[in-house]
Amino acid sequence: MNFWIPVLEDTIEDGLKILPFLFITYLIMEYLEHRTGDKTEELVQKAGKFGPLLGGLFGAFPQCGFSAAATNLYAGRVITLGTLIAIYLSTSDEMVPLFISEQIPVSKMIGIIAMKAVLGIFYGFLVDFALKQYRKIKKLRLQDPVRIDELCKREHCHCEEDTPKISAHRSRSESDSSKKISKAAIAEEASKKHDHSQEGHGNILRSALVHTIHIFIYVFIFTLVLNAAIEYIGEDTLSEFMKNSGVFAHVIAGLVGLIPNCAASIVITELYINEIISFGTMMSGLLVGAGVGLLILFRVNEGTKKNLQITGILYIIGIFTGFILDLFSFTL
Repeated sequence: MNFWIPVLEDTIEDGLKILPFLFITYLIMEYLEHRTGDKTEELVQKAGKFGPLLGGLFGAFPQCGFSAAATNLYAGRVITLGTLIAIYLSTSDEMVPLFISEQIPVSKMIGIIAMKAVLGIFYGFLVDFALKQYRKIKKLRLQDPVRIDELCKREHCHCEEDTPKISAHRSRSESDSSKKISKAAIAEEASKKHDHSQEGHGNILRSALVHTIHIFIYVFIFTLVLNAAIEYIGEDTLSEFMKNSGVFAHVIAGLVGLIPNCAASIVITELYINEIISFGTMMSGLLVGAGVGLLILFRVNEGTKKNLQITGILYIIGIFTGFILDLFSFTL
């Protein structure tokens, strides 16, 4: 029983941290889908090329819920893959509180946060550019359309039934032809549902709440398992393992960083503060660390292969950057 009490406490604390971020994100997404319709897609795609810049800057703020919010936005293709990578790389979560508690110079702390943000922005633009070139070569659509409707279907929240655009999309996909639905047909479908110009906020709130509950339960269960594993193995054992990894420390730090739990960044930061690992090794782990973002990615984003590729991109960027920093003996 003594084993499970701290595990449950940590799990509940981690869950409560991301809960408001999840609800606000889904609330915004539902509002966009219900109120703006096709205009949302056009607006987002026009502003999408600046996404990595904003993602890197916002992701630098010390909290672990933003990566969760960004993952949901990417699953609905409201943001680009480069923007998602920028946010994952710049997210700092538990690093800042540890630095403050250990009285690390403010200038050094700000420097590390700024470096993560700059690297996130750089790699975010690079990923978007590379993806765009790949799609040009393959003659594919340059940008994915906004697909919040598909996210709703996968979550079985039935909010697509409240939205004319989604209902029309569903009817089209269920038909055995590829004919386009006319504007008149969409208008007729809309008249059978709700008049959204007069509709209250009940449906939007309900849909956002359903999404939030689904993901919260998912994250809670997996976080509970991870916390139990870390508690059983022991942070000291994990620290000792990394200490004796030598040149493979970057690879190990990256793997530790992939653990969708705040404990990962705590271990990596403490090892650096105690001068057990180098600055570059610390950056390898912290750049890869995206908190519960990756955990939610595999839950809400369709395609396990695609999610593994995204994880691989993040991992390679993190350990490559950390290795280069150590190669040139860079530190702050």
